[in-house]
Amino acid sequence: MHRILNNTKGDRWIWLIVILLSVISLLAVYSSVATLAFKQGKGVEILLMKHIFMILGGIVLMYVSHKLDYRYYAGISKVMMIVTIPLLLYTLVFGSHINNASRWIAIPGTGLSFQTSDLAKLALITYLARTLSRKQENIKDVKESFLPIMGSVCLVFILIALANLSTALMLFGVSILLLIIGRISIRQIAITCGAGLILLLGVIFLGPRRHTYISRVNVFLHPELAKADKSFQSDHAKIAIASGGIFGKGPGNSTERNYLPESYSDEIYAIIIEEYGLVGGLTVVGIYLFLLYRCIKIVTKAPKAFGALLACGLSFSLTIQAFANMAVAVGLGPVTGVPLPLVSMGGTSILFTSIAFGIILSVSKDIEEGKKEKSEPKRDNTGPNKIIVGEIRTA
Repeated sequence: MHRILNNTKGDRWIWLIVILLSVISLLAVYSSVATLAFKQGKGVEILLMKHIFMILGGIVLMYVSHKLDYRYYAGISKVMMIVTIPLLLYTLVFGSHINNASRWIAIPGTGLSFQTSDLAKLALITYLARTLSRKQENIKDVKESFLPIMGSVCLVFILIALANLSTALMLFGVSILLLIIGRISIRQIAITCGAGLILLLGVIFLGPRRHTYISRVNVFLHPELAKADKSFQSDHAKIAIASGGIFGKGPGNSTERNYLPESYSDEIYAIIIEEYGLVGGLTVVGIYLFLLYRCIKIVTKAPKAFGALLACGLSFSLTIQAFANMAVAVGLGPVTGVPLPLVSMGGTSILFTSIAFGIILSVSKDIEEGKKEKSEPKRDNTGPNKIIVGEIRTA
């Protein structure tokens, strides 16, 4: 155990947050997966073991990605963007249709499905961080800087939005945040927002899932006029939350898990509140807020622009996704297919979320190593064992 702790670097609080969210995930998934197990004709333990393997696999990927110097992700980002665009196109045309949406690519021989938008989020954020940090000297140049940035943001947005509008909107918002931090001019940011708005309206009114998007917004704005089958998910999420009370019904005592579709994924926060009450719900909110706080500290201390932008983009992406999921569960937003990071049952989403955590930890590790290097005394080479007291080395 001591050896493992010595090999894990970076912010210790983030490691603790990952462990806490993993434990919460195991408890919530084990409680809410019974209906899925019945539909698939499997035992609950089988699905739980699959989820455990995913969590363990995610922790391994997080460990590996945090050991890699975050500067290497600058080069990897170009490769990821080159791979991501064709994968998104392939998913739209040949992807597996689940819940009337083509968001997944089936991985042959594994029984798993790969959601390409998870890779796209990681690819676009790392690419923007790299481009913004390297183009600071001519950041106002339209041809050299703005057009490649705007083109990548809008292209990824439209390819994701056609099948997964909620994820596309969150990624677009994170991208705009990075543009602001990266000193892109207000005029250019306004142009990017205008282009995004035009694409958004096109997806809502002309896209293949336009009826679904319009229906969900109408149900959210006018729940009293919605048909029972349209508001079924949001109604039962509210019932679960209302019946939880202050301390909840207790672990494994949820009743709405038998009615809520995707209770182990999209609506898992409602199950957590039903079983652990307001106390459990606020605890989860507090964990994600504390995660954001620790990540902001990393951003402010990062010595390089690329590390700061990278940690900022990934941390805001994770926390915005978390609060979007929780907002939907409590009725503050229309129904979406956004999982709760590291808590919802999932396959590749857990793995890519873990990689994002690993990259943030890699930036944090670099900060710690920089502090340690500066605090080490510099030896005087003119004599043995002589140390120049008070002198520090600079990077």
